[in-house]
Amino acid sequence: MKTMDPRELPTPKLHGYLLGAVAPRPICFASTVDGEGNVNLSPYSFFNVFSANPPIMVFSPARRVRDNTTKHTLENVLETKEVVINIVTHSMVQQMSLSSTEYPKGVNEFIKAGFTEVKSDVVTPPRVKESPAQFECKVNEVIALGEEGGAGNLVICEVVKLHIDEAILDEKGTIDPAKLDAVARMGGNWYSRAKDGMFEVPKPLRSLGMGIDALPASIRNSSVLTGNDLGMLGNVERLPTRDEIQHFIDSASETEQYVMASGSDEELHTRAQELLCEGNISHAWKLLLAKEL
Repeated sequence: MKTMDPRELPTPKLHGYLLGAVAPRPICFASTVDGEGNVNLSPYSFFNVFSANPPIMVFSPARRVRDNTTKHTLENVLETKEVVINIVTHSMVQQMSLSSTEYPKGVNEFIKAGFTEVKSDVVTPPRVKESPAQFECKVNEVIALGEEGGAGNLVICEVVKLHIDEAILDEKGTIDPAKLDAVARMGGNWYSRAKDGMFEVPKPLRSLGMGIDALPASIRNSSVLTGNDLGMLGNVERLPTRDEIQHFIDSASETEQYVMASGSDEELHTRAQELLCEGNISHAWKLLLAKEL
């Protein structure tokens, strides 16, 4: 048994132990606005429900360990005292991950990550249409737990309106966990899915992913590629060069040669989806762009 004094550990090391051990953690997908109405959307795994009467949820946007700066979500809730907490499902996990990219203030992550804004009934921040459970909240209190990098800020939220998709309910009208298909956060790049176990989602680039809004329309509006597929494609900083694409074409399999030369968009996107499922995002991009050479 390794025994340690947290006061003697570097914060990043302690952070890793805490997040690796206290898992799985539910994910609060928080939509907020600033005083000028700019929309922000960001996920937080320091999150849970703490009371039913009154209905209270708490999440914690921590100060960044590397430079002790605060996140736009925290700044927004301090300014407006409102937030919508959206629950993350497996079908949207890649888009959710893309939204955690640290885009500049004023950039709308709904647009970058390809989510749909829905007007809330009581609060100003919009809801995420793709989430099957959405909670409009007033912020009762924000408790700062410290002033150094890694310090949390408890955002105590009172639910003032909830929206539940009937498709996730069972015959008794209660939420069926299999139909909800929620995901939870583990340590490192790992996530947990209740009905399927653990899976890995690489963290977004420290440099900015180009976003789903920057994808060519033929890809963005594909009838084959899912939101998760688009999230992976949007989480690249740049597209492959002509030379990189040509090298891929020259070394491609016979099936890929056919798809690139004569296949339909559906066949092309299906093969690209297979590459994405294998984690080969670079090859998927080269395949999708090969017809343009």
